[in-house]
Amino acid sequence: MGLESYNICEKGFTPFLVDDGWQVAQLNYIATQHIDKIDKVEVHRLTDEAFILLEGKATLIVLNKDDKLSFSAHIMLPQVTYNIPKGLWHNIAMEKGSKVLIVEKSNTHLNDVEYFYLTKKQISDLRYEIDKLKEL
Repeated sequence: MGLESYNICEKGFTPFLVDDGWQVAQLNYIATQHIDKIDKVEVHRLTDEAFILLEGKATLIVLNKDDKLSFSAHIMLPQVTYNIPKGLWHNIAMEKGSKVLIVEKSNTHLNDVEYFYLTKKQISDLRYEIDKLKEL
C-alpha cells in the first residue's frame, strides 16, 4: 500500500476518506451554504464533528435551544480546529470559494442528523448576528 492524496474539487459535501468508523470529508462552497440561503441548522446525537477552514471565509453558526432560541456566530480562522460536540445545533455560512475539512464518525450525514428549520424571524436574527461580526 502506498501514499494516498486527495484534491476535492466537487461542490458541496464530499466524504473522501472513510475507514473503520470515522471519515474525513470536505465541504466546498455551494449556494445553499451562503448566509442568504441558510434556513436550517442540524444536530448529531451520536458524535462530535470537527471543522477546519482550509480556504476562504466561513462562519460557524450555533443555535442555543435553552429557554429561548438564540444564535451565536463564530468567524472561522484558517488552520484552527473547531469541535461541535454531539447534541449542539449548528451550520456553516460560507463565502464563495470557501473550503472546510470535516472529521466525524462515518456516515454521520446519513444516519445521525436531524434538521431544525428556521422561521423567517429566526433567519433574520441569525443574519443580524453574522452582520455584527462583520462590523468588528
